[in-house]
Amino acid sequence: MEIKKFFQAPIRGYQFVSRMLPASCRYYPTCSEYARWQFEFNRPDRALLASTLRIMRCNQLFPGGIDYPKVPWAPPPATQLANPLFPPGRPLAPLPRPNPSDRQISIQYWILPLQGKTHLILKAFHDRTSVA
Repeated sequence: MEIKKFFQAPIRGYQFVSRMLPASCRYYPTCSEYARWQFEFNRPDRALLASTLRIMRCNQLFPGGIDYPKVPWAPPPATQLANPLFPPGRPLAPLPRPNPSDRQISIQYWILPLQGKTHLILKAFHDRTSVA
């Protein structure tokens, strides 16, 4: 099992259960989503520290608000960008879908630079409906 999945499994379980409860997080994205993003983009030790600090701030003594995860990120090398197996002009084949009337939602991550090598992670959802 991959280490990221090991840490994200309890978070996903909590998110499944918390959908049935009233919303109580003072931040956007929620603390559990923040933790999941941290474990997706950071080392486990940094992600655990950032997630713990965020959960400790989620109370009446702090104002809350918008707080996106800050992660270190370096752009991929040029050799990785020019992959001969997937040239830029050729789209990848779509996965088969069981029902053509199902909605497709694509998720896009935006990485915004801050000071030095620290970046913000933003998540955008795009609803793509099937056109036959």
